Amino acid sequence: MSDTERLKKIRNIGIMAHIDAGKTTTTERILFYTGKTHRMGEVHDGAATMDWMEQEKERGITITSAATTCFWRDHTINIIDTPGHVDFTVEVERSLRVLDGAVALFCAVGGVEPQSETVWRQADKYRVPRIAYINKMDRTGADFAHTLKMMNDRFATNCVAVAIPAGEGEMFAGIIDLMSMKFRVFHEDSHGTTFDDLDVPDDMIGMANEYREKLLEAVAEYDDHLLEQFLHDEELDPKEVLAAVRKATVESHMVPVLCGSSFKNKGIQKLLDCIIDFLPSPIDKPPVNGHDVDKPDKVIMRKPSVDEPASALAFKIMTDPYVGKLTYVRVYSGTVKAGSYLLNPEAGIKERIARLLRMHSNKREDISEALAGDIVAAIGLRKTTTGDTLCDPKRPVILESMTFPEPVVSVSIEPRTKADQEKLTDALVKLAEEDPTFKVRYDEETGQTIISGMGELHLEILVDRLMREFSVGAAVGKPSVAYKEAITQTVECEGRFVRQTGGKGQYGHVLLRIGPTDDGSEFRFESTIVGKTIPREFIPAVEQGVRGAMLNGVLAGYPITGVKCELYDGSYHEVDSNEMAFKVAGSMAFQDGARKAGPILLEPIMDVEVVVPEAYMGSVVGDLNSRRGKINGMVPRNDVTVIAVTVPLSEMFGYANTLRNISQGRAVFTMQFAKYARIPEEVTQKMFEGVKI
Repeated sequence: MSDTERLKKIRNIGIMAHIDAGKTTTTERILFYTGKTHRMGEVHDGAATMDWMEQEKERGITITSAATTCFWRDHTINIIDTPGHVDFTVEVERSLRVLDGAVALFCAVGGVEPQSETVWRQADKYRVPRIAYINKMDRTGADFAHTLKMMNDRFATNCVAVAIPAGEGEMFAGIIDLMSMKFRVFHEDSHGTTFDDLDVPDDMIGMANEYREKLLEAVAEYDDHLLEQFLHDEELDPKEVLAAVRKATVESHMVPVLCGSSFKNKGIQKLLDCIIDFLPSPIDKPPVNGHDVDKPDKVIMRKPSVDEPASALAFKIMTDPYVGKLTYVRVYSGTVKAGSYLLNPEAGIKERIARLLRMHSNKREDISEALAGDIVAAIGLRKTTTGDTLCDPKRPVILESMTFPEPVVSVSIEPRTKADQEKLTDALVKLAEEDPTFKVRYDEETGQTIISGMGELHLEILVDRLMREFSVGAAVGKPSVAYKEAITQTVECEGRFVRQTGGKGQYGHVLLRIGPTDDGSEFRFESTIVGKTIPREFIPAVEQGVRGAMLNGVLAGYPITGVKCELYDGSYHEVDSNEMAFKVAGSMAFQDGARKAGPILLEPIMDVEVVVPEAYMGSVVGDLNSRRGKINGMVPRNDVTVIAVTVPLSEMFGYANTLRNISQGRAVFTMQFAKYARIPEEVTQKMFEGVKI
């Protein structure tokens, strides 16, 4: 088989949807009908092949995207089953980056749900052609026409039915294929593996013709010959119709819509046929763009061919208890062989591919090489992280990387024992490698290890994994906000440290002028002493004393920032003066002055950007106002509004959940540190209620 023929028979697809739309159940059925598994695993039994993590089995949700390969009609289908929960949106993001096509699942009862819109926008971002599958047609309240209308209303894409249900809810009997105008009835006793293609029943022929008319009308726009035949009411060639639907789908002008019930084993074979017939192969997609290592402006193209230099993108890192670090890669061009070396231009090192594996969920089989278009896992890569390029060392290229949202929720984590400390450090490094939206930092001011993620569930799962997979004993708490203090007035102050009790004593005496800095700097110290009132060698000790005193503020013990300090006078003793005495004198003078200089509390202020659909704007703005938010601007963008707002960090804890609740999960936000600002008087009073200052 030629390389072109091989590439034509590959489909790299993802299954994406809102939580509970039936992604994992659909994937389980695909694996069963393609002969990859010999029994159907059910999510509610904790037996789904693709949900292999303990946390996934317990909760009945998908947490990490799982990859598998199956075969249908002599084609290879590489499938990635992605999570539906908004906290694990990074798994969808990185999967879509490397896929050629996607199957978007919708619940026939719920229709277009909030997270469906998020994943649809992500697919738009990476220009991924897709087909839609309306699942759960057997459920009470299922409404195919309403769901299809919602899809066309919500998405700026032409969603057109290529199959419709015969009956809905308990009356769902099978599907009507609008391409062949056949009524497919599945045999219950064979788990849907066998079926009959019958003529469309008389009572449904009218509706079937109506939907078929809309389908032919939509595809005729993409083929002049078909349009001519359609306008003259001529019989259309089914092969030409199929080719036109494929062309419109690959170019993202149209989304073919199917239906079925994965749980009741109806409609999966038609879905597999449509994956082969309509979704693009690697060769249908434009060549991948990268840029020159030395000249970032120079664009380099890599065609999907084994004759091109090797290039691949690492899109997922996973820690495997048996083989160590697994790196999932999508090979875009050339051949990658086990035992060969590839260059990682971002890290600037050569990486050895020790082994190559074809993955099936958490099971694997060794392969000797991966060709252009393949999705495989590699063992042996040490420094490669998510989004890195691997390429031919002689023909380097950097492929377009991935951008990930910043984490928004943080908690503190502390090991219970000394042994746990070492295990915790090791485990946090591994988890941060796996998940680009998981961040770890050490807060020097509170002495805590702070872990940050995309939401409470995200962090809950990570902490659960720390304790189970890595056997770390740790206490998890809430992080404290790092407040600061400042002074508002310029004052003069004196520090005198004298200890003279026979023999050598201590003597240090300084006069300082302290006030707020006018340029926003943290600390500025200068000496304006004229003459020799204080010897030059003692002046640095005075500065040290002031810096030390600034670490513990006079209001609540928080560090003081934004101080300008001038040493303008003092005195010394020829015998008793030393550096230590002047350091203490400087500290005493500053503490005395800070109390008189109008001390205030400062809090971290965050720049927050909320992207919210129009329907929820009032609720979101009202909630931000109640959090002491200051709205800086609102910009309409398509069907959403972007709100720019500054909010104190102390008011943002739990915001991810609140926003999800008031917007039904359809609003998203990003947050980053902006500045420190004064805490209003009434808030300060609340903070210190019952505390004597």
